[in-house]
Amino acid sequence: MKPKILLIEDEEATRFGFTKYLSRSGYIVQEASCLSDAHKALLSQRFDAVLLDLNLPDGSGLEWIIEFRENYPDIPIIVITGFGDVPIAVDAMRRGADNFLTKPVNMQDLDIFLRKSLELGTLRRKDLTSQRLEKKDQIYFGESPAMKKVMNLAALAAKNDSPIILLGETGTGKGILARWLHDNSLCSSAPFVEVNCSSLRGDLLASELFGHARGAFTTAVQDKQGLIEVADGGTLFLDEISDMDIGVQAQFLKVIEEKQYRRVGEVKVRRSEFRLICATNRDLLEETHHGRFRKDLYFRINVLPIVIPSLRERQEDMPRLVLHLLGNLGAPNVKISSEAMQLLKAYPWPGNIRELRNILERGLLFAYGQSLALEHFSSLESQPVFMSHDKDMSNLENIEEAHIGEAVRRFSGDTRKAAESLGISRATLYRKLKKFQQAPK
Repeated sequence: MKPKILLIEDEEATRFGFTKYLSRSGYIVQEASCLSDAHKALLSQRFDAVLLDLNLPDGSGLEWIIEFRENYPDIPIIVITGFGDVPIAVDAMRRGADNFLTKPVNMQDLDIFLRKSLELGTLRRKDLTSQRLEKKDQIYFGESPAMKKVMNLAALAAKNDSPIILLGETGTGKGILARWLHDNSLCSSAPFVEVNCSSLRGDLLASELFGHARGAFTTAVQDKQGLIEVADGGTLFLDEISDMDIGVQAQFLKVIEEKQYRRVGEVKVRRSEFRLICATNRDLLEETHHGRFRKDLYFRINVLPIVIPSLRERQEDMPRLVLHLLGNLGAPNVKISSEAMQLLKAYPWPGNIRELRNILERGLLFAYGQSLALEHFSSLESQPVFMSHDKDMSNLENIEEAHIGEAVRRFSGDTRKAAESLGISRATLYRKLKKFQQAPK
């Protein structure tokens, strides 16, 4: 793919000469005669390098370098300046430029500088990617009264080893809170083992939890250690425990009570001392009434329930939560307009924090490092919050039903795309749709 160069130069003849030579040398050149044009170009596409004249009709390229470097830390800048402005060019390099050339520019030198700068840009992108992968997301739970109550309970829970069950809608941060509980407990130096019960069923889940002996079933060619064993001394986090099969529930209840278990196909009794944290977005007591969840297991794990409120129940946390998520997405300096923030506050967020993160990540892609505005959240603007006059839309469940129904219609019944846009799993979407169908009209 040909490298894209943004040429910012107010002299038309100079632009023509640069563009002609660079195009022949294998570059794609986008011209800008002023900083305003450069800004528009940066919003519309991604560039591999910038050629910048410092004296421009609508501002100083010297000052612009600082703003550009904050938003585009990986893109190299080559400054083009007059012979008598070498001290200014040196100042430009202190502000973030990578190289400078004096006029009249030797085109062969320019080609060499560009190729070296493009290599530098590639190295910077690799380094930034590595830093992003190595960096652990900081955690922000919120300052609202509802979240302060949650964190007071969490602080109490972290000090003891009793089972904890985290309750709340999909995307509210149950997994993040589970990890926080582990990191702030006495077993923080031991393993944190997470199992999603909705992704495994029956014998597969049993094998994953308990392990199996060689020959226990056709594909068991060797002994396998179970995750209960791996969690010994640490924390076992069972996400979506309401999806655990009844048969596995009976086996797991015995493990909780006796801290003992057997691998599938093995008679040897093993022991594991682990801290149990469970999570679900369903009403477990209701699940017991329908026979889908064992009452004895429910009472055993329901020692310390912590209910995490939905995002629409704590709108006062939205501004700081948005800034926090932008930081975790690698854009801590990106600003967001007051109009865009009002839109985010008004939206019902059926996918909660997970959906908010997805929307912000999508907005950053459209913004190209610039401030986030209304146009970067067009997918939210096109989704009316209130879509029915037949129901009481002050009821949060009705709002959620209307919003999810609109998403499904917008994607012509494609549940995969609808679930992705909402920031929830397809299983959760199916469950909510089924609940809405069964609800009295």
